[in-house]
Amino acid sequence: MRSKASAEIFSYWNDLRGHGEAPSREQIEPAHIRSVLADLFILEAREDGDIRFRLAGTRICSLFARELRGSRFDALWAGEQAGKVDSILNDVLVQKLPVMMSAIALAGRSERLPVEVVLLPLRSGGEKVDRIIGALAPLTRPLWLDATPANYLEMSGLRVLDVTGAEPFLQNRPDAALPPVPPRQASQNFGAAIRRVLHLTVFDGGRGK
Repeated sequence: MRSKASAEIFSYWNDLRGHGEAPSREQIEPAHIRSVLADLFILEAREDGDIRFRLAGTRICSLFARELRGSRFDALWAGEQAGKVDSILNDVLVQKLPVMMSAIALAGRSERLPVEVVLLPLRSGGEKVDRIIGALAPLTRPLWLDATPANYLEMSGLRVLDVTGAEPFLQNRPDAALPPVPPRQASQNFGAAIRRVLHLTVFDGGRGK
C-alpha cells in the first residue's frame, strides 16, 4: 500500500475483526482513525441490489466536486468497468474479501491522477455482511487538483489483501494486471476471475490472529 489512508484503515479493520471475517459497524470509533476520515467511505448494499455510498469523506467528495452520499459506487468508474467494479463489490460482501484497487482519476481533458482504493467487508449488525468500509486516496497532489474535478476512475490493477502476513505498508509489491474479460463473458462474475488470476499475487499484509 502506498497511501497512509489505505494502510491505516486496513490495519484498523484487521485489528477489529479479531478471529472473525469482518468487524461490525458498531465497533468503529471515528476518533481512532480521525487522521484519515476525509479519505474514508462506507458503502451499503441495498435491497434493490445497488451498492451506494452511505458516507463519503470530504476529500473524496472534493475530488469529484459533488456530494456522493446516496450515489452508486460503480458510477464513478469509466465505461464497462462499472460492471466489473460492481462484481468486485459483491465478492467483497459475499466472500468477505479485503481488496485493494489501483486506479487513475481522469480529470479535465488530459489530467490523470493515480489513486488507491481499498475495500473491506463490514457487518451492520448480526452476522450479515452488507457494508464495505474503505479509503479512496490520491497518491500525488498536483497543482490542478483543487481546481479540476475528476470525471471518472479507470482501474489499472487490483489485489486480494492477505490478512496473515506482515503489516501492509511494509510491502511494496506491484499490482497484478487486470485479467482480460472477453465481450461475450462480460456478465460473468468478475470476482471469480480475480481469484483465479490473482492467487499467485496475493498482497502480504495484516497480522495473523
